[in-house]
Amino acid sequence: MSAVEERSSEEGVRGLALSPRLVWPWLAIVAALISLAGLGAELLGHAIGLPLDQGVVPYLSLSNEANVPTYFSAALLASCSVLLTIAAQAARAAREKRAWSWWVLAAGFALMSVDEAIEIHEHLAFFRTGGVLYFSWVIPAGVLVLVLGVGFLRFLRDLPAATRWRFVGAGALYVLGAVGLELPLGAWTERFGNESLGYALIDWCEESLEIGALILFLHALFRHLASAGVHVRFVSDGAKGPAREHIPSSNDSSNGA
Repeated sequence: MSAVEERSSEEGVRGLALSPRLVWPWLAIVAALISLAGLGAELLGHAIGLPLDQGVVPYLSLSNEANVPTYFSAALLASCSVLLTIAAQAARAAREKRAWSWWVLAAGFALMSVDEAIEIHEHLAFFRTGGVLYFSWVIPAGVLVLVLGVGFLRFLRDLPAATRWRFVGAGALYVLGAVGLELPLGAWTERFGNESLGYALIDWCEESLEIGALILFLHALFRHLASAGVHVRFVSDGAKGPAREHIPSSNDSSNGA
């Protein structure tokens, strides 16, 4: 079965079915190509002295903004938000007691997508710090992660075990990249600046972990929605059901005579 398969229901309604087993590998392949291209651009740029602020390096580097990796990550975050919104709608329809948690997650990922595209947090300086806390935004980010982790414990507990551990694994990997690796990156930046190869390599690891975690989370959402039997249909406001076939009766025959 292809990643997008066209199907026809018994009622004659045509639709598209997404297969998580094939969407997941394609996303992983694209992510790997983007990550490796960024790494190659950085290594080549430092090896032969290519300019880091123009040419191919800034378009492919995972350390730069407003380029291919940035918009790919933003698209992954937005896709997570869309699937979370679908999950929220399904949870509300099923009258689940923690349906609001899905809505909070959907809104959070939408905000993260916008932030990833325009890099708001990178330009915020909350405190005057140094060393591993050189990027001071990691302090409120760490507190927020802790608060959300505690606040969503019951939500995670109520999920099916497979979904729960997939969510936890993807979340832990994302936090490791987004917050954890920002600590050594800050220490390196304070001492050597942000134009060295060491900075580029640490940042490459950080961004690659984030992208990998988002793909794992997307896969987990696909699996969760599929196991819950959630279907999405697009219909127009005035759409009517398919016309029923008229079966002649004996009265029709007598009237015709």
